[in-house]
Amino acid sequence: MRVWISRIIHIGLPLFICAIFLDSLRYKFTDAPETQVIFGLLDAWAASWGAAGLFGPTGLFSQYVIGSAELVASALFLLGFIPSLKRLQVLASALGLAIMTGAVNFHLFTPLGIDPNQDGGGLFVAACLVWLSCLTLLILKRQDAMALACDLLRSVRTSR
Repeated sequence: MRVWISRIIHIGLPLFICAIFLDSLRYKFTDAPETQVIFGLLDAWAASWGAAGLFGPTGLFSQYVIGSAELVASALFLLGFIPSLKRLQVLASALGLAIMTGAVNFHLFTPLGIDPNQDGGGLFVAACLVWLSCLTLLILKRQDAMALACDLLRSVRTSR
């Protein structure tokens, strides 16, 4: 029973995250009205702080940049199913956690709110579930994360 639950978590969570991320790309990369509302509200909010364009089409946090990061995270998750590349899922989880931390915070602490597209807060709930899934995977894969961090530190030290 425990092995079965572990398999569901280690296979199911990355696939769930990929499904959410990859599904969102059709909105982000096609300039869908829902995406325009969200990033328009965020850009107007940023403009009120003197950072106009931050969430605009060519901004640092544009829908294209966020969508590209979600695409990279999804690719890393899927490549991480190859046994010799399993550590990539640690990087994918960290990237996904960073992306969703931003999403959840922007929903909670900006005029965006939790229901910008009048979908009953579905987008916000999905962001929270993906955030929790990424955090869960990072906790479960903490030994791989530490080993990867040590390897990265070692490579930085030897390159000096």
